[in-house]
Amino acid sequence: MLLVDSHCHLDRLDYSDLPGGISGVLDAAKSRGVSHFLCVSVYLDQFATMMEAIKPFDNVFASCGVHPLNQEETFEYDHLLKLASDERVVAVGETGLDYFYAKETQQIQQQSFGQHIDAAKVLNKPLIIHTRGAVDDTISIMDKHGADKVGGVFHCFTEAWEMAQQGLVRGFFISISGIVTFKNAAALQEVVKKVPLDKLLVETDSPYLAPVPHRGQQNQPAFVRDVAEFVADLKGISLEALAEQTTENFFTLFDRAAR
Repeated sequence: MLLVDSHCHLDRLDYSDLPGGISGVLDAAKSRGVSHFLCVSVYLDQFATMMEAIKPFDNVFASCGVHPLNQEETFEYDHLLKLASDERVVAVGETGLDYFYAKETQQIQQQSFGQHIDAAKVLNKPLIIHTRGAVDDTISIMDKHGADKVGGVFHCFTEAWEMAQQGLVRGFFISISGIVTFKNAAALQEVVKKVPLDKLLVETDSPYLAPVPHRGQQNQPAFVRDVAEFVADLKGISLEALAEQTTENFFTLFDRAAR
């Protein structure tokens, strides 16, 4: 059985209480059946540092992008395009819209999101989309810029089933984080039951959002197994079947990632 943590931030973990640094974290994940990892960029000015940190590990892939909540970092489209063209980069993002935490920056978020979609199309790499409290604008910008031409994933999905459907009909995958294990996540759990298995991914979003039974701890890739176990129960299938399909889904979507 092999699992993939399809979205983590290895460069943002606090390693002071994690012996062995990134290598130790990856070994801990491996001991729980997690074989591959996608380390997701949120700042362009920290991209080089992130890439250097993961350089020794062939089973760690990278994305390139600016998180919608990080709009204090101004960037040039050409700079994004250059960095995202790195052969180690398998996706563009994390990008998208977040009006829940930063509605005041929605105009610059929209511009940034459109630029990321345009870059993804030039590079023919899928998108990693963060969306919260911005359903209509997210879909509108995706359609305006042709996001369906490259596809991608709605990561750490927390929206309603109607939003999931909008992504699915455009060829996007739905990725589920530890939020699904929370006591107040009944609505999300119902969404997960409806998402086709061949369009599902699992992730940690570590160091954030540790799943039950690790709530209150720093999240890490090893905990993606807890997410997978919970999702498998929701879907009424074995962990092995869930792991096999979500791993296949990962390499189907991120087709530049070497198994």
